[in-house]
Amino acid sequence: MSANDLQVKEGNGGDGMQNILPEWALGGFVRPAGANPVIRPITSTKFYCPMQKQVVNWEESDTFNPAAVVKGDNIYVIYRAEDNSGTGIGKRTSRLGLAESPDGITMCRRQVPVMYPDEDYMKKYEWPGGCEDPRVAVTEDGLYVMTYTSWNREKARLCVATSRDLITWKKHGPAFEDAYEGRFLNIHCKAGSIVTEIKNNKQVISKIGNVYFMYWGEHRIWAATSENLTDWKPILDENGELRTVIAPRRGYFDSALTECGPPAIKTNKGILLLYNGKNQNHDDRRDRRFTAGTYSAGQVLMDLDDPLKVIERLDVPFFRPMEDFEKSGQYVDGTVFIEGLVYFKRKWYLYYGCADSQVSVAIYDPEKDTPGDILPQSL
Repeated sequence: MSANDLQVKEGNGGDGMQNILPEWALGGFVRPAGANPVIRPITSTKFYCPMQKQVVNWEESDTFNPAAVVKGDNIYVIYRAEDNSGTGIGKRTSRLGLAESPDGITMCRRQVPVMYPDEDYMKKYEWPGGCEDPRVAVTEDGLYVMTYTSWNREKARLCVATSRDLITWKKHGPAFEDAYEGRFLNIHCKAGSIVTEIKNNKQVISKIGNVYFMYWGEHRIWAATSENLTDWKPILDENGELRTVIAPRRGYFDSALTECGPPAIKTNKGILLLYNGKNQNHDDRRDRRFTAGTYSAGQVLMDLDDPLKVIERLDVPFFRPMEDFEKSGQYVDGTVFIEGLVYFKRKWYLYYGCADSQVSVAIYDPEKDTPGDILPQSL
């Protein structure tokens, strides 16, 4: 039994058990009362699709899985938006929208997407499925680096784009296109979490040694390095295969998959990676404390000197589907899919997708001792 399990058992609450987080973890995160969801689908915004050669309601079906970054005095949220061109998860076209907020809650949305399939060299990777699930981080000199998923409805690929203003993006193609003579160009890959640090009260991209470092992956979590933030080289093991950082655990909330969340953060304890964990549907493998198939959020701490070495890992989620809007939508089993995390006015703002349908926010104030989401009684 882990220390985290002991803390949970000691903290009985009214409708569940208190979830006391260890000192190294980030949180707990509190959903601001009456504020969520902060971004919902709308039908009033229209966009001329260069692929379909017609105007589409580009965010009328679902808005979810957001990245977030601070620019100036505001938080900017880049979110995935789906049109109504099909039925079912992955059957519509996704584009990326941009919203601006002075307080992290009130959103002013641009009328047209900032990233979308176009008549460019990325067409073969991005059409007809689109651009999905962004994560964004920024360098000290103001270069915004986005990792996102290109989806042509045949293969999902982790791709990279950069911008100076968050509006005009330069696509750099698949992240692993040139590594190992293209060996990993055509693998199914998603979810790039570039390592950052807090410097002068700003969250910026940070190197480990002489290189940039990224955790990535949807089923397992792997790692990669880069010298320029656009071309990435996966880290291999002694057998020349992808080196696993963490993997699903039988009987835990992350028994089906472990997928990178927002940009990882250097702390004085280690490198902190927040990730998405899916519970198995099979009763013999899933965590029976939580709904089968549900997505919750975990945290893992890696060694600063050896970023592949796990120091600690939460055995229960710090954040899980609790509200009705987190359990109703495209994904009815329940989803809090975390992809955006920013340090803003000395608080942490966590942006997440709700049931693959809407965007919400939760806030952690380091000055307050706050537990994680309450846990079921049946532990």
